[in-house]
Amino acid sequence: MSISMPNIPKSVLALRTYSAELFVHDLVAGLTVGLVALPLAMAFGIASGVTPQAGLYTAVVAGFLISALGGSRTQIGGPTGAFVVIVAGIVARFGMSGLAMVTVMAGVLLLAMGLTGLGAAVRFIPRMVVIGFTNGIAILIASTQIKDFFGLKTGAVPSEFLPRIKLLAAHFASLNFSALGLGLGTLAIILILPRFSKRIPASIFALLICTAIAVVFHLPVETIGSKFGGIPRGMPPFSIPNFHAEHILPLIPSAFTVAMLAALESMLSAVVADGMTGDRHNPNMELIGQGIANLVSPLFGGIPATGAIARTATNIRAGARTPVAGMIHALTLLGILLVAAPLASYVPLATLAAILFVVAFNMGEWNEIGAIFQMDFAAISVWLVTFALTVFADLTVAVGVGLALAALLYIYRIADTTTVAPVTDEYIRDGLPHVLQGRIVPPYVSLLRIHGPFLFGTTEKLVEATVNINAFEPVVIVRLRNMTAIDATGIHALETFAKRLHESGRTMLLCGAMQQPSRLLQGQRFVDRVGRENMMPNIQAALERAKELHEGSLQTIAG
Repeated sequence: MSISMPNIPKSVLALRTYSAELFVHDLVAGLTVGLVALPLAMAFGIASGVTPQAGLYTAVVAGFLISALGGSRTQIGGPTGAFVVIVAGIVARFGMSGLAMVTVMAGVLLLAMGLTGLGAAVRFIPRMVVIGFTNGIAILIASTQIKDFFGLKTGAVPSEFLPRIKLLAAHFASLNFSALGLGLGTLAIILILPRFSKRIPASIFALLICTAIAVVFHLPVETIGSKFGGIPRGMPPFSIPNFHAEHILPLIPSAFTVAMLAALESMLSAVVADGMTGDRHNPNMELIGQGIANLVSPLFGGIPATGAIARTATNIRAGARTPVAGMIHALTLLGILLVAAPLASYVPLATLAAILFVVAFNMGEWNEIGAIFQMDFAAISVWLVTFALTVFADLTVAVGVGLALAALLYIYRIADTTTVAPVTDEYIRDGLPHVLQGRIVPPYVSLLRIHGPFLFGTTEKLVEATVNINAFEPVVIVRLRNMTAIDATGIHALETFAKRLHESGRTMLLCGAMQQPSRLLQGQRFVDRVGRENMMPNIQAALERAKELHEGSLQTIAG
């Protein structure tokens, strides 16, 4: 059963014990992540088919509200790559009024999910689907930036992937070497600078250097000023969007997709933050904060917003302690809008395109593909269909079909694990090494058991049972004797648990896996991360391995 939490914003809880020391940490982190968010907000705005200031307004307004009203201590909100493709499609078909309507409807859905306690329901989206559309979105984002990166002269670029690539290929002879040079220079700085200093935000440093080069040498490249007329100085302007009632029904699927993506990405980001800080977010309060932020964002010319994983991680690494850091991040961007907005006119679009190339690569989760191909054919098919539909069809269709296929696969796995067979002497004999009764469990061992199918929608139970990792002994044995089935989400959950234990100086042993789980757990990536020597056939062998580990640690201490 899930642990219920009061729906109180984490900012309110944090301010009860706030101090000057915490403020110093939050101030440094907020200023740092604000500078990191500056080029990203502009780039996401441009890639979404709107103006760069729309991205900045979103980061200011929605970013502040997500931190002030959300359920995570260190979450940073704003525009993200997840929305780029769907937002661009909405703007192309329905204009800014249609986008505003979608954002508001998505905000209502998110608010309803949070208020009705459905915050944890996001875990019912299987990992195969998440990876499939994440891979697809990364490809689409990168493809939208090819024109600016190479400085191609193409005119209007189609929103569909294949026509877009065909048009870009046909006009590749119009390549602008100055734009290409700035793009490559931006990539070089972003990729190389962190090797020498992780304290300097590489993206903002690249933005400043490449903009200065373009201005000093009068390079013939397209800039924010030449394409959008610059960014107006001042507060985000308040205005009530002009809604069209006839657009409501056609935009409902898009609103559902935006809400689902916002919920999914914010929950993933909050989980990452929990792992880095040891805190535990309130999923329902987080969705309430996300919902309010998306309701308000269009009133100030903004676009959909959600939690941003990379910026949240940057916030934590910079020393953030409370949601005040996220609010300072938003105020930092507001200060830039009030003071230095006209300078953004000189920023080359090739530089922003290079920054988005890096974002697309980082969000793609490409390292997961190897693990996917170690799954069974059905799981691979769910990923492949979701990926292909995301790239070549429509994100809304991709998510719907992916979820439907995953649901069918879920039913199949449950049905496939049901068996009826007579109890024989051989069955009883083979079961003896798995029996726990009568065995002595030494004090340096903790036992966990997983009972039933460990598939998407159930893996959160492992997180809930292991919130306090320090309550476990040096060796943790996870009994899989009664775990009837597992999928990619379950495997990822076990990998994450093993990593948490390892980082705390503990070791995870698995024992007694049945046929279907045992086959999938033999994937090379899982074996490499857990260790084949830590995967035991039964509890008897697991206790012997635990004794071996314990004696080895005693010898190390004695030595």
